[in-house]
Amino acid sequence: MQSVQFSVGGTGGICFPIPMKFLRTTVLTVALLVFLSVPALAQTKIGTVDLRKLFDGYWKTKQAQVALNDRKSQLDKDDRGMRDDLKKGSDEYQKLLEDANDQAISADERDRRKAAAADKLKALQDNKNAIDTFERQAQVTLSEQGQRMRENILSEIKAAVATQARAGSYSLVIDAAAETANATTAVVFSNGQNDLTDAVLKQLNAGAPINTLSTPVSPSPSSLLYGTNQP
Repeated sequence: MQSVQFSVGGTGGICFPIPMKFLRTTVLTVALLVFLSVPALAQTKIGTVDLRKLFDGYWKTKQAQVALNDRKSQLDKDDRGMRDDLKKGSDEYQKLLEDANDQAISADERDRRKAAAADKLKALQDNKNAIDTFERQAQVTLSEQGQRMRENILSEIKAAVATQARAGSYSLVIDAAAETANATTAVVFSNGQNDLTDAVLKQLNAGAPINTLSTPVSPSPSSLLYGTNQP
């Protein structure tokens, strides 16, 4: 499990398994080394996009974030119910222990109550193990769902970028918002003249349902992209 961090009851955070910043930086570096050689530069038309803006602005990203939030809320609700039952069972166990030590009853009855307390304790331990398993699986479920959504959305964004790039005869399109491993901007300068972000975003949102684009979503949809989801 990785790092979109979601809290499920008493669980830790989860996150997506692909280090996005590293991936983007590596791809960008390799692309620049290939295309920015002196012979290639003369015939290469380079465009830029802001991947974060595309990801945040795409209506399907917001839809995916809402679905992920809903799934997490349901898992949290189930987890709270299980923990409430565990607390109730723990209180019942303490009462059984007190009753088992009541000197006003016979020794046989005390032994019977002690046996009942032991059975209750075993059930509590089983319930606690079940909760731990549920919470671990909940993390896996959320992480896998988020990863599938992110990969599908990125695939659609890349396809839209490719369409706009071919239409404009671009040989290379880079992410102007990319950062290096040192958290500095990978693209030091761009005059913005060949920026395709708005055209790509318009294409992506051409079929968006009414009110989808204006509906606020928390956390920011880009947290789904960069693995920092913390509802």
